[in-house]
Amino acid sequence: MQQQTLGFDEIGDESEAAKETGAITDEAGKQAQTVRPPITLIPGYLNQAQQSALIDEAEHYPFSRPEITLFGRSHAIPRRQVWFGDDGCDYLYSGLFIRAEPWPKYALRLREKLQRDFGLISNGVLVNHYRDGSDTMGWHSDDEAEIVPGSDIASVTLGASRPFFLRHNRSKTKVELMLNSGDLLIMHWPMQASWQHALPKRAKVIQPRLNLTYRHLTPHFHQG
Repeated sequence: MQQQTLGFDEIGDESEAAKETGAITDEAGKQAQTVRPPITLIPGYLNQAQQSALIDEAEHYPFSRPEITLFGRSHAIPRRQVWFGDDGCDYLYSGLFIRAEPWPKYALRLREKLQRDFGLISNGVLVNHYRDGSDTMGWHSDDEAEIVPGSDIASVTLGASRPFFLRHNRSKTKVELMLNSGDLLIMHWPMQASWQHALPKRAKVIQPRLNLTYRHLTPHFHQG
């Protein structure tokens, strides 16, 4: 436990990965020369101690599998999730209204690190837990009305490596990224207006994966 704490006490020191942000740009250019998603991929953004602290903490997160309605039928989502956020930062997506849970220690410290390293403002984080390769996320955009216009979304991967797909709305250009534990993907505005993304099933993946996506919401959006 002491090692984990030290790992996040050191989180204020700018990592080598963060220093190299300008050199690590999106991988889309390898596959599509004309249509490129506005992203920044930083492999190994979190060190092993920081990853372990978050993974251990997530064992105590109040995950749930809420149901959504599709074509008149209710289905539990194919993953577990929890939403942490500031007061008044409740979230509505896919017809689900989610109350913000209080921030856990290390998820909050990662929020602070992202702001220090990149100036990325966030007041909530959606944590998805994928038990193995059978858990998935379908094609979608993070374009809910309560997300502050012009804001970026930071996505951190922990655990199993999984391929992550992006698809341009008009050209249908597809980009595949392999996201590994500790990697940071920043989806810059206005990506959500013109691209969708998905995490497909992978039968050979037997290890769990955590994904934390930090977002900037308009506080009290659903109370006005």
